[in-house]
Amino acid sequence: MAGGSRVWPPVVGSWSSHFADFDAFLAELVLDRVARIDGQAAALRDSAGTGTVAANLTGALTDLFESVAVAIVSLVTSRDDLRTRLRQTTPAGIPVLTEATAMIASYLTAERELGRITADADIATLAPMLIGTGHLLFADRKSAPPDAGAVLKAVTAATAGVTPTTEPA
Repeated sequence: MAGGSRVWPPVVGSWSSHFADFDAFLAELVLDRVARIDGQAAALRDSAGTGTVAANLTGALTDLFESVAVAIVSLVTSRDDLRTRLRQTTPAGIPVLTEATAMIASYLTAERELGRITADADIATLAPMLIGTGHLLFADRKSAPPDAGAVLKAVTAATAGVTPTTEPA
């Protein structure tokens, strides 16, 4: 702006009349995304027993990380006041990633109950491993997002020890 100061955010009126400050706005944005994960979790759980475990996980991770989830994680980790506000609803972990991990764990538990993954599968380790892998695949801001084949390859490698060599369709 010539001769003036920059105003951040550029659309001040869009949030300032509804929220006390920018971190309050961001907290609501994060909580909205967390609520959307609940819907994704229900759909993923409902897919247990259909398709393949690897394909279902690939779809879930792609849906999760192709959205704004990667950007939200960056926001949460970089803004102390935002993290403080979000601790009221997510006392541990990183909001969005914590709920996404619970989503994957719930799905894996359903698949284990159906016998499509081994009874001794360590879901408490596998779920965050899949979320971390998915996040890292999608977090590269310089390249295009990974294609479904790359995500499937990572999921297949992560679940190799807990899924049968050939799954029923």
